[in-house]
Amino acid sequence: MTAPTFAVTRLDGQVALVTGGAGILGRLFCRALAEAGAQVAVVDLFEDAAKAAASEIGDACAGFGCDVSDPVSVQTAVDAVMARFGRIDVLVNNAATKTADVRAFFEPFETYSLDVWREVMSVNIDGMFLMAQAVGREMLKAGRGGRVIQTASIYGLVGPDSRIYEGSDYLGGPINTPAVYSASKAAVVGLTKWLATHWADKGIRVNCLVPGGVSSGQNSVFGDLYSSRVPMGRMARGEEMAPPLLFLASEASSYVTGQVLAVDGGWTAW
Repeated sequence: MTAPTFAVTRLDGQVALVTGGAGILGRLFCRALAEAGAQVAVVDLFEDAAKAAASEIGDACAGFGCDVSDPVSVQTAVDAVMARFGRIDVLVNNAATKTADVRAFFEPFETYSLDVWREVMSVNIDGMFLMAQAVGREMLKAGRGGRVIQTASIYGLVGPDSRIYEGSDYLGGPINTPAVYSASKAAVVGLTKWLATHWADKGIRVNCLVPGGVSSGQNSVFGDLYSSRVPMGRMARGEEMAPPLLFLASEASSYVTGQVLAVDGGWTAW
């Protein structure tokens, strides 16, 4: 009897496109995909940052500028990636925004601006739709299937615990989890499940990666309060998101679609 061959997370000969690729998690995702053997299109709003991130990772990467909220910019970027690499096997739909005015982003719900709400939604969910649509067309045209991983948040699954923000500080001011962030990330989960069923018979698997809180400049008060709310007793390290991403991006997850993988230290288990 022949021993079974277990799928691994190698991506040799494949191409991955990562939006928000110059960001905190985006850079880690791009590096992990490249180390797994993929060629990586680092896509970011800021083209110089995308090219710099690609250069840091290596020759298998290239940087592209793209405003994911703009359908013309999205199509132009996807066309450029196809011209450079000739294929897209993996889409990591990761771009998100806190807007240009971070204090407006953290404004209390009762006085929240509709303009800011729409700005966040235009990136966090419209951008997911536009990029999945444009890349999905290329995957369908190629007929090889593909994998789409969309980044959501624990706050797309559960409501925030306001107690962890008492005395917290980020970028020079108090913080919270705005309703628009939760609503947009919940929409990402819904879009993921819809796309998973829509494309399942075409071999395109669509899943959602849900990171818990990652330390990214919050003060120690926030870190301590957040950690006290996590069963594992600490915030996540950014690099802990990479192995789950590789699982979803590779044949290791060949029978997984429409799923929401929370990498949150147990936050959503309580």
